[in-house]
Amino acid sequence: MNRVLKVALLCGLAMTVASCGTVRRALPFGLGGSDGPSATATAGQRISVLEFEQQLAPSAALSGRDFFIPGPQAATAWTQPGGTSENSVEHVIGAADFAIAWRRGIGAGSSRTRQITAPIVADGGRVFVLDGESTVSALDAATGAVAWKTNIKPDEREGRSGFFGIGGSSTGGGFGGGVAVGGGKVFVSSGYRTVSAIDQASGAVLWTTPVDVPIHGAPTVAGNRVFVVDVENQMLAFDATTGQQDWSYRGIPEPARIMRASSPAVTGDTVIAPFSSGEVTALRASTGQSLWTQVLSRTSRTSALSEIRDIAGRPVISRGVVYAVSHSGVLQAMDIRSGQPKWQLPIAGVNAPLPVGDVVYVVSKSGELTVISRETGQVYWTRNLNEGRIHQEGGFLGFFDRTVVPEWSGPLLASNRLLLVNSEGELVALDPKTGAQTATLKIGAASFIAPAAYNGSVYVLTDRGDLISIR
Repeated sequence: MNRVLKVALLCGLAMTVASCGTVRRALPFGLGGSDGPSATATAGQRISVLEFEQQLAPSAALSGRDFFIPGPQAATAWTQPGGTSENSVEHVIGAADFAIAWRRGIGAGSSRTRQITAPIVADGGRVFVLDGESTVSALDAATGAVAWKTNIKPDEREGRSGFFGIGGSSTGGGFGGGVAVGGGKVFVSSGYRTVSAIDQASGAVLWTTPVDVPIHGAPTVAGNRVFVVDVENQMLAFDATTGQQDWSYRGIPEPARIMRASSPAVTGDTVIAPFSSGEVTALRASTGQSLWTQVLSRTSRTSALSEIRDIAGRPVISRGVVYAVSHSGVLQAMDIRSGQPKWQLPIAGVNAPLPVGDVVYVVSKSGELTVISRETGQVYWTRNLNEGRIHQEGGFLGFFDRTVVPEWSGPLLASNRLLLVNSEGELVALDPKTGAQTATLKIGAASFIAPAAYNGSVYVLTDRGDLISIR
């Protein structure tokens, strides 16, 4: 049999077995994909399939004009997934030397059956993280030493072997969730259909409240209440002391969603709920009464991906305005009292916008960093973060290569650097005024969680479960 025919037969066999997930890892040269999450599991792997964003042109009126950015302030606490209950932190002191101080494994990383999605929180000299198997770890913020570990997985969900490994329950079914800190407690939401409170000092479980469906988003704590959104678009509010459910509000059900740990934003007696239907809803934090709803969805559809309307990035409250971006391609600024839009732009994103000074930074799904006037919605400039980073990988004998488009998470403005992590295992620093890249730090693995800042350090969490402190 000649060589060409052999190659043809081998390629045909490879294509056949590649369609079967149980043998994919056995294929050579990465033909069957990596050991990471499947192509439908994360936002980053959806990006390279189809692109549906519009190109944004900088405003001629803003050409050459400077904008104000406040100086950095000390971040003495990072208690919520977005830093504060409003999910708004403008400019912090952090990572001045831009060098790794320490690195610690926190437990189970992401795989085909589990995901690390929980943002980092920090308070009281400790950093708190949630791994891919629902174990909460408290680490010393200065040294990385582990203070305690607590697994919040219900006993009945522990894996059982079954007959020759068949029929046992999976330990990977409860992925997702997140952590937040408040009142001496660490609050944990879980894909195992629970919300729990853990003693911040000892790691002892104080209470656990079961819920009807999994929670993939992270909690927000404010006013002695814990707020979470479950996978059926129901906002739940719990008493932070007892765990008793105070109220619930149901949005429009929408099963298609992005695997990101979005979380509500709270200010005063108003809580902003992000839903996978594209709804952004304002509710009374005390009662759950609906105040207003905006739907962030484009009327035109350019691809199947644009049908996914999830508000995967956290909504942000800043100076009486709510900023939110949808996967389907709408970035909108809304008055928090009335919900009336101030401005809107055609940007598809899965990261929280970052309002700072005169501007709002936002990273699109395709890796475009855009700087927008906070007041008018006009664009100062855009920068393609993926320029020179898109590449081919996988394949077999030159066939079946796939185009890899890096996914970005962030940004965080720290010590006059705009910081983002990406799926290529980099922490990248940009000039916040020009977008020029000023530094790159290799972190060893992909990261899909925005950096957090605390006591002069910046913390990043990689997809394989490494927590890294950068000074």
